[in-house]
Amino acid sequence: MKQKKQRLSARCLLLEVLTGIVLLGSTVFAQEQLCEKTTPPVQKPVLFDDEMAPEQKELFIRELESAHDTLFDIEMTPDQKEVFTKEMTSVRNVVHEKGISPSKIPEPETGSAQKEEKEESGTMMKMMMEMMPTEEKTKMMKMMLEMMSPEEKEKMMKMIPPEKEEMMKIMLKMIIKMMPREEIVETMKMLTAEKEELEKMGLTPDQKTELEKRTGTSFFPVVIKEPFKMMMERMRAAKPKIAKIHTTLLGERYDLSNKPAKGVTMSRGKPIQEGVRVKLPEEMTWEKLAEMSPEEIREKGLFPEGFMPLPHPNHTVGGFVIVEQEIEAIKEMEQRDLKRFDVDFDLPDHFLPEFPPAIFLTTRPDLGDVSQGKVINIKNYYDIFNGILNPKQIQGLRLLLTPFPQQEFNQTEDRRSEHPSLGAACFDCHVNGHTNGSIELQQDIRPQAFRKRLDTPTIRGVHVQRLFGLQRSIQTIEDFTEFEQRTAYFDGDTATAEKKGVFQPSRVQVEEMAEFQRILDFPPAPKLDRYGLLDPKKNPTESEMRGQALFFGKAKCGVCHPAPHYTDNTKHDMRIEQFYRPCMINGVMATADGSAKTFPLRGIKESPPYLHDGRLLTLEDTVEFFNLVFCLKLSQEEKNDLVAFMRQL
Repeated sequence: MKQKKQRLSARCLLLEVLTGIVLLGSTVFAQEQLCEKTTPPVQKPVLFDDEMAPEQKELFIRELESAHDTLFDIEMTPDQKEVFTKEMTSVRNVVHEKGISPSKIPEPETGSAQKEEKEESGTMMKMMMEMMPTEEKTKMMKMMLEMMSPEEKEKMMKMIPPEKEEMMKIMLKMIIKMMPREEIVETMKMLTAEKEELEKMGLTPDQKTELEKRTGTSFFPVVIKEPFKMMMERMRAAKPKIAKIHTTLLGERYDLSNKPAKGVTMSRGKPIQEGVRVKLPEEMTWEKLAEMSPEEIREKGLFPEGFMPLPHPNHTVGGFVIVEQEIEAIKEMEQRDLKRFDVDFDLPDHFLPEFPPAIFLTTRPDLGDVSQGKVINIKNYYDIFNGILNPKQIQGLRLLLTPFPQQEFNQTEDRRSEHPSLGAACFDCHVNGHTNGSIELQQDIRPQAFRKRLDTPTIRGVHVQRLFGLQRSIQTIEDFTEFEQRTAYFDGDTATAEKKGVFQPSRVQVEEMAEFQRILDFPPAPKLDRYGLLDPKKNPTESEMRGQALFFGKAKCGVCHPAPHYTDNTKHDMRIEQFYRPCMINGVMATADGSAKTFPLRGIKESPPYLHDGRLLTLEDTVEFFNLVFCLKLSQEEKNDLVAFMRQL
């Protein structure tokens, strides 16, 4: 409650600052006009010599006039606005009577006290600019214009420089000079506390605003009041700072260097990464950590950061983020742009599945990889699969490759692509029926902070699965396909889906799409027999054989991942939350996850990174994670043997 009151007080002080900004901005060029409307206009000195280009002025005026009619997140009723306007007019008149104007504000003396006060003022101005969300800066501009007559508004537009931030700094500097020192000190304390709180959560002021918008409601906004160009500019401007915070998090958690395993590759030759990449605190080892109880690890805060939930690169906004290789391929082949202007994919390519991946069919195992080394898309699928698939399967593949409107990629103003988009296709993430590592947020959870990052799962071997979705427990691939199109591609929000042009497939179309998905097979596993176990005749290594014994024995992996497909087709709760206290990490709330689907481990080496959010970059990371979470107390040799076995699945 105390922190909440402090934040509220800080906003009240900022409101006073805004009042002063309006006063000073007006007195610069129209003091006589505002006090006595009958007095002839008097030319005042121009505060800002720089002028916008004509097209910039036109766009800026239009965007400001259509901005949301709010002030610091406080909605004003017409009566409140009337009272507020009268109060501000009264204050303005007093300021005018005293002859206060920016040009008459005396410079402080150069004594030590005055010098200290000047430094405090400068620091406060910098913090206010840093802590104020972009939307609130826009509202300040909007309010200034609302207080002026059309003639004054036109004059003001001529005085606004292209750099809006610079205008804000000048105005804040002037009003801070008029504030009592005690008020500056108190405001600084409050701003510092709020800044520390945001840094602890890993958020920028803009992200905090977005998170607040998406809290307390199950629905996303349907009517977007902010002009698209203004929103795009705002998000682009915020992107570098948000990316820096997330990149710092990844660097603190992981060793992201490229360390390929010798002689171990995916189906088309891409090396897999080896070694534990999750970092430990100084003087801590995996052996020491494994000897500690979950309670001790939690109390001492020693649970590895790399084992904590991995946030979306911009979790407060979320949405599909496609890997760069896919973006470039689709742009070249289909002239369709899947690039977002507000966020980029975060993990290095060497931790992702190979691109493009191989395609294996249950109906034609004799053909091996049928992809021809190409990214299957709407323009080449027919030439590649005509004569291999039946007409129903070809139709299903066509639908899986056809772009349809989606939350971030659509034709409305509520999109994240620079230009209106045809949308996204199922195989933009599930490339060639596998995965390229693209991400989104879990659709069936609210509020935003509790939505989990989801790494795109492979569709290979979907014919052996009986549950679909991480936690939704959808029973058939037909129902899952239909659900994904109708709502999941729109963050589970049916209202925004309708607005953006949701594709609502018929049941016949759903069955066609499902039929093609069902013939996508796991990659070959030469050392496994028909029961899914290592075949002694295929010369498995001693390490692989020991790993298999551990998998079904001491390590207990086989309890949830039995052969031959290495899934029990049910859900389990690993209760990871017993190792850490609930906390906010860059916008995601790290707390209890609940039960989740058991995914198949066949072909596991070809679909990194691991766990539902991709927090485990290698198989070695995965073994360390489960060794700790399930208190297995495996030796280093046993861990190595488990990895050796899983590479053969």
